[in-house]
Amino acid sequence: MASKSGTVDPRRTVVEALMALAAEKPFADITLSEIAARAGVTLADLRDLFPSKAAMLGGLLRMVDHAVLSQSGADMAGEIAHDRVLDVMMRRFDALAPYREGLRSVRDALRRDPATAFAFNQAAVNSWRYMLEAAGIDTNGSLGLLKTQGAVMVFARAFDTWLSDEPDLSRTMATLDRELKRGEGLLGQAEALHRLAAPFRGFARVLCQRSRERRDDWRRRPGASTQPADAAESTS
Repeated sequence: MASKSGTVDPRRTVVEALMALAAEKPFADITLSEIAARAGVTLADLRDLFPSKAAMLGGLLRMVDHAVLSQSGADMAGEIAHDRVLDVMMRRFDALAPYREGLRSVRDALRRDPATAFAFNQAAVNSWRYMLEAAGIDTNGSLGLLKTQGAVMVFARAFDTWLSDEPDLSRTMATLDRELKRGEGLLGQAEALHRLAAPFRGFARVLCQRSRERRDDWRRRPGASTQPADAAESTS
């Protein structure tokens, strides 16, 4: 695969080699030597490109991110948030389509490897921060992580359907629509709780600020120890 400059991207070549092998055999059985051979690079070069197979999966996510973000999505600008997110998710499945058989093997491996699954989830959260921004969804603030993690979970639930869906992806769309509506309901509840808790968060900030001010005043007194008052008492 060539980049815009016409040069071959070795990282993309490695990722595609891994996914081709995953379509042929269990992901857990693929060795680094096999990946290097399929990609046409040395083990030393492979090590410079990716430290592990998990990192290669992260490389796949970045490739898919780029493919989705390169599309403008301007035609969805006037639609409701539900439809904008649904559109981004379907475009993401389109970008993943060339790797579907390999992804089946990856899915099975992640189910048996919690550590790698956790790392993959962290990478997916980073991806979905950009995907939601592309859909015009604000991911800042204390609810931002809830939104991104929720999007990861919605997409993951539809992923199994997508792996066995027909070319029109009608079942995948139906699953996404259902899971998005469920997620929107939960997010609405979280936002309501967040608003209800706002006065208590403000009160807690005031208490913390006053505590810091009292500590600073104590430290500025002539002859005061550099230790906080409670620490000084505990040493006496």
